[in-house]
Amino acid sequence: MKFKKHVFICTNQKDAPKKSCGTERGLELVETFKQELTKHGLQKDIRAQRAGCLDACAFGPSLVVYPEGTYYGNVQPSDVAEIVESHLINDQPVERLKLNF
Repeated sequence: MKFKKHVFICTNQKDAPKKSCGTERGLELVETFKQELTKHGLQKDIRAQRAGCLDACAFGPSLVVYPEGTYYGNVQPSDVAEIVESHLINDQPVERLKLNF
């Protein structure tokens, strides 16, 4: 496997009244993840990238971490450092943001 972990961040835009991640909010998260991964020297082991709809619109902005398949919802740029440190580095999902389907 090329990457140890892969973070897919929804950038899909949906019309109201559905809550969605949206291009603007999603791309801000993509960039914040990339900066945080680079800060920790992890950009070769963990990839963060934009994705289409993750079918979690009601919980946007959302993302999923593989290979675990852990979904997160209502993620803000201020949450990224915690997700990187806790989940991506120490394999401990951030329970307060985790979605349970």
